[in-house]
Amino acid sequence: MTEPTDIAERALSTDSEDLEEFAEQIADQVRSFLISVRDIAAQPDEDGVDEGLASLPYLLLEVSQLLLAGGRLGAFEDFVPEERFESDAGPDPDLDAMRDRLAALFEGLDEYAEVFDPYAAPPEITVNRLSDDLTAIATDLVHGLAHYEDGRVVEALWWWQFSYVSTWGAAASAVLRAIQSLIAHDRLEPAHDAETEATDRELVEVAEEVVQRR
Repeated sequence: MTEPTDIAERALSTDSEDLEEFAEQIADQVRSFLISVRDIAAQPDEDGVDEGLASLPYLLLEVSQLLLAGGRLGAFEDFVPEERFESDAGPDPDLDAMRDRLAALFEGLDEYAEVFDPYAAPPEITVNRLSDDLTAIATDLVHGLAHYEDGRVVEALWWWQFSYVSTWGAAASAVLRAIQSLIAHDRLEPAHDAETEATDRELVEVAEEVVQRR
């Protein structure tokens, strides 16, 4: 029987022959997330359609898959680039337009409350925005992708791992909880259409009449 420590040592080793395959899998998930967020932000406005709510299931899936990739990165021992200083990955893309589009898409849903550090005493409650967090995550990911596509595999893994621990991991976790909450509210709270609201008003009026007669 294989000892758990042996499994952990294999899972955390950066000397594995599968390192290239591992990096490719992370890069594929990064691309999938970036494509999905950009596609959601590029949706045209349609009258009578709440595109923000409609996009939540897709975001739930993509953020969940991205966090799985982040968990795999976090489980590895620290990646160490060959060079002492980070290679120039070129200018980061300007994602302000995407941020603005996401903010408009999630109007009324964009802001949410989050516990910044659950181990702080007392815990600090912050107000975040889905549009800001999704854009910040994308910025971190695309920076590492530039390293990967230039052939600097270890440097890409180092950046994705470092930024997962320091920034985008916490941001993605917060976004996931916010999306889960929005979906729960949308699906679990009873819908009130015009007919239901009219019936509710009639019931209230009848109850008021009964009280007045007493």
